[in-house]
Amino acid sequence: MLDIIRLLLLTAHLFGMAAVVGTFFVQMRHRSGFSTNLVLGGAIVQVATGIALVGARYASDLEVNHVKIAVKIGIGGAVLVAAVLAARAQRGQGRVKPLFHTAGGLATVNVLVAALWQ
Repeated sequence: MLDIIRLLLLTAHLFGMAAVVGTFFVQMRHRSGFSTNLVLGGAIVQVATGIALVGARYASDLEVNHVKIAVKIGIGGAVLVAAVLAARAQRGQGRVKPLFHTAGGLATVNVLVAALWQ
């Protein structure tokens, strides 16, 4: 049962990643009109499911690389902060592009950390 929960969390985590990174790559060259709410929603899903996945690994007695998790949570937190600030800037007619690119770029780095760090 715990394996099913862990796989469902992983699926949600991947959907969150797709929302952030996919939106970033599609809109990377735009000058305005960024979908900050989609990036924000994806970042929230990523952080929440990422933490839950670590808990599920502990509950399943699977090995956890603490340094990798700390790096990923740090980057994920930075993505979330940048996404929140981008959404706020968009509502207040502020500069969205640097924050949008920060969130998307850091999310891409987080994908690379997940895939390449064994």
